[in-house]
Formats: sequence, C-alpha cells, structure tokens
Amino acid sequence: MPAKRPWLAKYSWAFVTGQNAVLCMQKNALHKPTSDGHDRTRALWESRHAGEMTLAEAADLCRQCHRLAPFCFYNGNTFAAIIRDVAAVLSQELSQAPEQAFIIRSLAGHIVAGVATEEEVKAFHEFSDSLV
Repeated sequence: MPAKRPWLAKYSWAFVTGQNAVLCMQKNALHKPTSDGHDRTRALWESRHAGEMTLAEAADLCRQCHRLAPFCFYNGNTFAAIIRDVAAVLSQELSQAPEQAFIIRSLAGHIVAGVATEEEVKAFHEFSDSLV
C-alpha cells in the first residue's frame, strides 16, 4: 500500500497566495485573485491540503488547483513550485542521487502543469506507489 502523508500540510493558503505574489513580482505581472476560480480553489485547497494522501494524489491536487486558475497569472508555476518542493524534501529523505531527484521533481512539475506524457504520469504513479 502506498505511503499516505500530509505532503502539503505546511503549505497554507496564505503560503500559496504569497508564492504567487512573489512569482508575479519577479515578472512584473499583476498579482490578483480571479473572480471565477479563487474562492473555489481556496475552498478545495483548504479542505484537502492538510490531509494524508499519496504523493500522486498531492500532485493531482496541485494540478486541479492550477486548472481552477485562482490567480490572474502564474497558477501553474505556483502549484508546480509547491509539488517540486515536496519532491525535493522527499528526495533528501530518501538520499536519492541528484539525477533521480531531478527526475522526480521534473515529473511532478510536469503533472501539475498538465504537460506530462502518459509514460511520465505512469512512472510518477509507480514511484508514488513504491513509497511505504
């Protein structure tokens, strides 16, 4: 049975909002919540982010939140940065080689951004399922 952990628990909605603000500031883009997606995304995040889930489920929650577009700009970058950070911490825990750690972070980010191939998604799910 794959490991379930509160992978996203330390990333409050305030953190998510701050992450987006930093990304927008770096690119001189408007940091502002959207009228359509912000409240729905916040409710989804706050209802699920602290719960235990598999790593694949955590990546999927980030993907769902990206798709709901809570901010005017850099939604994908915001949620991809969070899941890549989770993967980086995990890689340190597992003492993964730098190349393997890079692959896991990259796969996680691609899944959140919605650009992962079927093979990449399958490989990430297999990795997630291997965690105990």
